[in-house]
Amino acid sequence: VLGSYLFAACAAGAVASAPLVLGAAGFTSAGIAASSIAANMMSAAAVANGGGVAAGSVVALFQSIGAAGVSGATTAAVSGAGAAVGWLASFIS
Repeated sequence: VLGSYLFAACAAGAVASAPLVLGAAGFTSAGIAASSIAANMMSAAAVANGGGVAAGSVVALFQSIGAAGVSGATTAAVSGAGAAVGWLASFIS
């Protein structure tokens, strides 16, 4: 039971801290910060895709979260998944 609570707490913490971590990596509300991890990722993605970053790619997703934060729908989905896994884990042992 403790494991399921710990998992749920970690999932909630990951959702809450995602914008902060991505901002520190260079995915900001003003765009991708120069000379950052995000800039390196964007450069690699652009080279791999012939000069552009593909919509729906990891770089595009991270920039979207960095610019706007995590939506309520995403928070609900991750929280629901964490609750479901926690509930299922309660049957193991």
